[in-house]
This record gives sequence, C-alpha cells and structure tokens, in this order.
Amino acid sequence: MAHNTLTIEYGDDLLFRLGVSRERFSDEAKFLLAAKLYELGRLSSGEAAQFAGKSRVEFLFALSNIGLPMSNLREVDLSSELDFALDE
Repeated sequence: MAHNTLTIEYGDDLLFRLGVSRERFSDEAKFLLAAKLYELGRLSSGEAAQFAGKSRVEFLFALSNIGLPMSNLREVDLSSELDFALDE
C-alpha cells in the first residue's frame, strides 16, 4: 500500500503560542483530522484511530476532549440499530 504525505506549513511562532513541540502539534493535527473525518462519516472509528496512531478505544475516548460524541451514528441510523438489536 502506498503512503502519501500531507505538508502543512506553519512557523515556530505558532508552536510557541500553543506551547507544544513539533511532534505534539503533528500528533494533534492528525488526531483532529481523523476525528473530523470520523464525525463526517467518511472513516470508521477503526480507520480514524489507525490514521491518528491510536487504538480504537483510545481514539473514541479522546473524542470527548474535543467535544465530539463517541458515536457518529445519525439518529435514524441509531434507531435502526436499536430496532435490530431488540429483534434479536
């Protein structure tokens, strides 16, 4: 599988203002992108976790730190999932 790279330009002043290292900023940026793609339903929780370099459980629990729910199911999807579970 080919690996691609995304380059984002920023200055050291941004790191200074945020009070983080380059590594921390990079990790946080990957997590935030993965979280947004998960929120939009473009990645599964497992795919997003892998992209962010976290375990699935770690990723899901970290979502609350940025105000996102662990589940990205829409109300309609949740209703059908519950109906399916209750029918079993």
